[in-house]
Amino acid sequence: MNLQTANIVLQVTTVLYFASMAGYLMFLFNQKQTYQRIAFYLISSAIAFHFISMMIYIIVSHHFPIQNLSQSLSIAAFILGCVFLFFQFKFDLKILGVFASVLIASIMLAVMMIPDAPVEKNMALKGFWFYSHIILVFSGDAALALACGAGILYLLQEKGIKSKSPGFFFNRLPSIDLLDNVGYAFLTTGFALLTIGLVAGFIYAKTIWGRFWSWDPKEVFSVGTWLVYAALLHLRFHSGWRGRKSAIMTIFGFLIIMFTFLGVNLLLGGHHQPFTK
Repeated sequence: MNLQTANIVLQVTTVLYFASMAGYLMFLFNQKQTYQRIAFYLISSAIAFHFISMMIYIIVSHHFPIQNLSQSLSIAAFILGCVFLFFQFKFDLKILGVFASVLIASIMLAVMMIPDAPVEKNMALKGFWFYSHIILVFSGDAALALACGAGILYLLQEKGIKSKSPGFFFNRLPSIDLLDNVGYAFLTTGFALLTIGLVAGFIYAKTIWGRFWSWDPKEVFSVGTWLVYAALLHLRFHSGWRGRKSAIMTIFGFLIIMFTFLGVNLLLGGHHQPFTK
């Protein structure tokens, strides 16, 4: 068993993710439950293979696979898949699998295209607070990504309702009330995980660099992202920002997350830049 084995398993994982995406797209167009069940089994199998690939890497290299951009994206896709499965069992919102599978497959395509060049292992990237920070922040981002997906579905359904001709999505999507409620569940879960993950990150920074805050660009944008979602939740509670306004804000918030995850590291540098090399 070696790193080549892990790469082969990851390639099989990617094929399964794309097969799941194809199944969910067929479900979107044909509305046959068989397609949805097959797609769900495929994405579940992909997540299982993804986990096996990660375990092989950890056993062989004795490091968590978060050393460069390819590995960081792979971890993001895996955690997004796990979070999707959790909420799928909780809410049974089958149509959301279309959004989740397309997003995961797109991330894995990037993983396959970006060279996973050997990197010098950073011994600082270990420990309870580091792993807690990574897992919690990525899980929070995944839940907020699903909130974005629910927001997109909400806007599509709202457009169909207001239009004289319902259009393609009207009979394929649940009610806007359900989409708003599920989106809110994604939002609150993601915000809570992101909050705890940032706290874990500050504690990790203290143990490594001797200070909780260093005005690192990633720190600044991460806190800025947190403030955006905090404002959205505040507006939902106190100003009635539900439905369309909330959906638009969740989409906007996820765009900020994507820039914070990739753009800050690539353009501004900082402590987190090694993750995107």
